[in-house]
Amino acid sequence: MYRAFRPSSLRHLHRELLKTLGVPLIVDDLYSLDSNTLEFLKPLHALIFLFKWIPSSVEAADAGQYDHDFPGFFAHQVVNNACATLAVLNAIGNIPSLPTGPELAELNSFTAGMDPQTRGMVITSADWLREAHNALSPPSAVSLDGLGLPRTSEDAYHFVVYLPIMGALYELDGLKEFPVRHGAYEESGEGWLKTARDVIEKRIGTYPSGALEFSLLALRDDPLPALQARLQDLAPSGNSAASAEVYSLISQENDKRQRWAFENSLRKHNHVGLIHALLVALAKGGKLSAAEAQAEMMMQARIEKRKASGEDEDR
Repeated sequence: MYRAFRPSSLRHLHRELLKTLGVPLIVDDLYSLDSNTLEFLKPLHALIFLFKWIPSSVEAADAGQYDHDFPGFFAHQVVNNACATLAVLNAIGNIPSLPTGPELAELNSFTAGMDPQTRGMVITSADWLREAHNALSPPSAVSLDGLGLPRTSEDAYHFVVYLPIMGALYELDGLKEFPVRHGAYEESGEGWLKTARDVIEKRIGTYPSGALEFSLLALRDDPLPALQARLQDLAPSGNSAASAEVYSLISQENDKRQRWAFENSLRKHNHVGLIHALLVALAKGGKLSAAEAQAEMMMQARIEKRKASGEDEDR
């Protein structure tokens, strides 16, 4: 079974999954689609779009045409909670000459020529891939089963991929029957990214003004090896200014990876013991009742806010 993740954790799943797959790529958060931001991250191979699934919005955003004869890699999502992993595989399966680890190479070779449904079944049945997906899920230390609590609905989030294939922008969505072709793009200027921006902004425009139920990730080359090689090349030249600039970029990349590793460790850690110790300390200090009252007030304020915005207050 593929475990569910909170939307805020899915980018970390992608980063760890790329390591497991043995590909020299990373994902970076994108907070803007302006040309300067995208230029800084090049070479970009794909954009991974996470959005809150609303049927009316998806239908309104439908564009492009199904490519019934798509010759590339495409797999259907056949199990729940696997869309993040399928999005990565559908993306990297269409990047030419991309080095991969042995397990992924074997899986790609085995599924070559399969239809999307069968390929999706084979991929999601691979034990090593499921284990990699589940490795970052938080521990289930507390179970509420058997307590008779009412079940509440949860928002559904989904991933799709936009990337250039054979001179056209394609949308790969594991829940759709075929890849969607959004038309050819001009090689000059921004290339496929301009077309992708138009398609994504149109999709975002189907949500209410100010909505934040989506995020965007850039799948790109890992810049660290190239930066390290550049620093070595600069060493004999004595160009201290250029070396300092490259060293600063390397430091930023290393700091970013340290932050990712720390955040991943927090997600995998079982915090129940810490929570219990804090509650005991509050009780011994005579502060537990006050903390409980404050928590109830904060929860009530959150419920009222959800009611005002039309959300389900039981979530």
